[in-house]
Amino acid sequence: MCAEEDRRAAAKTCMKCEISMCVEHLQPHLTTPVLLLSHPLTEPMAPGAEGLGGTKCPQHGKLLEYYCLDDLTSVCVSCAIEDQHRLHNMKTLPKAHAELVEKIAEGERAVAAKRQESEELGKWEQSKREEVSQYSLRLIDAVSKLRDMTLNRVQSSVSARMGCIVTGGSSIQAAMGEKDTFRFLQLYSQVNQDMERAKSVDLRKGLETGQERDKLSQELQEVGAEMMDQATKLCGSVLMFVDPENQRETPGNANAIFEPRTLVHGMSLSADLRKAFYSHAQQSGTNNQCTLLIKDANSTSPLHSYKIAVSEYYDWTIGFCEHESTLAQGIVYALCIKDDQLSYLKNNPLDKQLGAIGIPRHIPGVVRPKTVEVCWNPQDFSLSFFTCSSRHYQRRLIVSIDVFEEKSTSVSPLDIKGFTLQNKSP
Repeated sequence: MCAEEDRRAAAKTCMKCEISMCVEHLQPHLTTPVLLLSHPLTEPMAPGAEGLGGTKCPQHGKLLEYYCLDDLTSVCVSCAIEDQHRLHNMKTLPKAHAELVEKIAEGERAVAAKRQESEELGKWEQSKREEVSQYSLRLIDAVSKLRDMTLNRVQSSVSARMGCIVTGGSSIQAAMGEKDTFRFLQLYSQVNQDMERAKSVDLRKGLETGQERDKLSQELQEVGAEMMDQATKLCGSVLMFVDPENQRETPGNANAIFEPRTLVHGMSLSADLRKAFYSHAQQSGTNNQCTLLIKDANSTSPLHSYKIAVSEYYDWTIGFCEHESTLAQGIVYALCIKDDQLSYLKNNPLDKQLGAIGIPRHIPGVVRPKTVEVCWNPQDFSLSFFTCSSRHYQRRLIVSIDVFEEKSTSVSPLDIKGFTLQNKSP
């Protein structure tokens, strides 16, 4: 609005008048009530599609006075009351501006929190990367050690034996070619040694029988065990790196031990009471069933979870039971396997809802587990059995049993954890 020779910088742009004004020419818009209400002002805008020309609706040619929060676009009054926006969430421009500024402020706070979390994520990633690298290097070292020990010792043994045969053959050829009697007899002693040594060479594959082979075999077993341990650690570390939410360390219980209730002939426990063995098959017609209790060696508190590896050569029952319970009487909640058929057992005479007491219920579609994890949840009185196949695993639920708790009795159905082992051999 300024004269050409006295043009001053624009202070505001009137969206309705579609003109930009300096401070002096802006005063009527700031002091006249009608203009204040009906002429929205904005920051100075240049003419054009993105400037003054962009303040009007391209469809209706009217001033863009509202903002559609559903479609996130500015609209005119005709769009707001007649066309596709009439049922949408409409706001005046100042109101929409205030609400969206608050929304952005909330987003900024959320992004700031994410930024802090991302720093923790970066530290975690770096830590796990170093862990994976360390396990990888240790595994490579173990593999290299195993390879070098094997190749070098066997190669040295084979080379020595082949060299002995070559030496014996050369000595024999030299003696056979010697025509002088005196020189032949002078050579014979060494030739005979070489010949006998060549004849006695052990040509079996691998190292020669003896202490050297036994010692190397022992060393290789130790290094091999170390290699497998490092491979397991590397595999677990990689799985935790990729999918930490669904991968976790098998809980188990380092202090869990067996306490024998009944042992049969041929049954024994390891020195640390953490392994049970049958030394030989039981005789036909004899009792070959033993019962072991699982307890914490360092505490009288009950175990809420434990993990047990089971052999494929035995039938077993694993779970929770009352002190004096047997599989037929008393309180027992357990997972059972008999003749490779998996079942679960709910045996509680206090629970009148059970119906047939002590009858195993078959679990279809589940293969015989090698490792069973038992978890007791005291909050909802449930006993869950899981199967897992390795140290780092994605465990799979076998069955969850609701445990009956009789409030009127002092007997807890979870006094002792039980493990019954039965040799499948007659």
